[in-house]
Amino acid sequence: MKVLIIGATGQVGRTAVDALAGHEVVSASRSSEPSVDVTDSASIERLFASVGQVDAVIVAVGEVPFRPLGELGRGDYESAFRGKVLSQLDVVRIGTPYVRDGGSITLTSGILSREPIATGAAASLVNGAVESFVLAAATELPRGIRINAVSPSVLEDAPSYHSSFPGFVPVSSHRVGQAYVKSVLGVQTGRVLPVD
Repeated sequence: MKVLIIGATGQVGRTAVDALAGHEVVSASRSSEPSVDVTDSASIERLFASVGQVDAVIVAVGEVPFRPLGELGRGDYESAFRGKVLSQLDVVRIGTPYVRDGGSITLTSGILSREPIATGAAASLVNGAVESFVLAAATELPRGIRINAVSPSVLEDAPSYHSSFPGFVPVSSHRVGQAYVKSVLGVQTGRVLPVD
C-alpha cells in the first residue's frame, strides 16, 4: 500500500510513519524531499503531481497560537484556521483525484475539540472544525474513498507540553500510530478516532 504522510517529520506525523513502516510510505514536510508547504495550494498541487496515485493520505499538520482568550485577536484565529483547517481541507480538495478507488484520507485534530485548556481557544476552534468537516465530507467523497480524523491527546514524548495539559494523561506514540493504522487499513469513515 502506498501511503503519503504530510507532516511526517513532526511528532504526531512520525507516529504514523513508524506505525505504517511495513508499507510504501512517502514522507512529505516543509523540510523533506518531497517538500510541501500546506498553506500554499500550489505547493500541494506540485506534491501530488510528483507523488502520483496513492492508496492513502495522512495529514498531520497545523500550527495554532496558544494565548489567553483576551489576548487572541482576529489575526490569531485566521492564522489558526489557515494553518490547521484550510491546509488540511486543501489536501482533501487537491488530493482526492490522486487517491485510488476505495482509498482513504486521514486528517488530524486533537483533544482540545472536546477537552479545553487555558490558552487553547483557537486550538479548540480549529480542531472542532476539522472534525465537523470529516463528518460531512464522508458523505460526499467519490469512488468509495473514506475519510477520518485522528484526535490525540498530548503525547508522552512531548514533555514540554505536559504542564499546559494539567490532569491529562499523556498518550504513547504507539497508540497514536495505531489510530492512523485503523483509519488507513480499517473500514471506518466519517469518524473521529480519539486517542486519550
